[in-house]
Amino acid sequence: MPKILVIDDEKSIRKTLREILEYESFKVDEAQDGMEGFGMIQKEKYDIVLCDIKMPKMDGLELLNKVHALQPDTPIVMISGHGNIETAVEAVKRGAFDFIQKPLDLNRLLVTVRNAMEKTTLVTETKVLKKKVNKTFDMIGDSEAIQKIKEMIERVAPTDARVLITGGNGTGKELVARWLHEKSNRSAAPLVEVNCAAIPSELIESELFGHEKGAFTSAVAQRKGKFEQAEGGTIFLDEIGDMSLSAQAKVLRALQENKISRVGGDKEIKVNVRVLAATNKDLQKEIAAGNFREDLYHRLSVILIHVPSLSQRKEDIPLLAEHFMNTICEEHGIAPKLFSKEAVKELQKLNWTGNIREFRNVVERLIILCDKTISDKDIAAYARPL
Repeated sequence: MPKILVIDDEKSIRKTLREILEYESFKVDEAQDGMEGFGMIQKEKYDIVLCDIKMPKMDGLELLNKVHALQPDTPIVMISGHGNIETAVEAVKRGAFDFIQKPLDLNRLLVTVRNAMEKTTLVTETKVLKKKVNKTFDMIGDSEAIQKIKEMIERVAPTDARVLITGGNGTGKELVARWLHEKSNRSAAPLVEVNCAAIPSELIESELFGHEKGAFTSAVAQRKGKFEQAEGGTIFLDEIGDMSLSAQAKVLRALQENKISRVGGDKEIKVNVRVLAATNKDLQKEIAAGNFREDLYHRLSVILIHVPSLSQRKEDIPLLAEHFMNTICEEHGIAPKLFSKEAVKELQKLNWTGNIREFRNVVERLIILCDKTISDKDIAAYARPL
């Protein structure tokens, strides 16, 4: 049952609000001044706080500041019999969800309470989803190589330094990029991912920098590119080794000047983004072959992070097997199965050319096809099906 705290020095107001809200199936607590109310908020989590402004000991605006610092997600609805536009604006500026004048319009009050409850529900759901996402993108492993990457992320993430992430297909380069963003000062802003290998060379510039209406045949409207979409956040250029030379030149200019121009447009647009890039290619060889700009390479590689192949960190396989077992079984809604010690040893003997991506697929296959305990014979039968 949702819980609401009513803070008002007028007993009749508290009584009226309690009767209305309890009739609407809310659990209601009361406090007669700001000091008492704040003490209750410190001990209890409320879905909504209804708070008078003019009160003894601690007024509503002071309470608003304290609660916002303690529980920033709690919606606080300010109530006042001395209301004016300036007071309402000041309350909202300080983080109040809404402002209602006395005498109370009960319909307005109930609409505000319902809206505040929706906000509380959305905030809770967002936190749950974020935890699920972070769990999905956990960096699993205790090997020396993974520990070094984690340490590097902790050092580099809070800065705006550009990072070039290298490693084979399926090693987890995207995961490193995600954690660099999550642990950065830009984490509240977007992380925009661009797979440079998946976009045709003739469209990559439009995808990155946007286009003006009429810039080409199918440009029926103006469109913002990925750099603009990532404003204030991070853009992750995956498989940058596959980017065309013309697009590389524009990316270089964006990095040098923090400005872009849409395709078909002359206007320069300032952008504030952090650039992370990744590739499975040896860019030094690509530079020698004339396929990649050396000046762009040096702009991107302020920090270099190499993600090792799974075969180079086989000591992490037991942890990865357990992690994927729990995650996949949860996704399928089935009870977790067990790997025998012999099965884990067999997994460690295999050459994982597809790295973490391949390993996860094999674990899912074993979960689906095998009994409760997965044996070394199961590994032999299903890990490398012909």
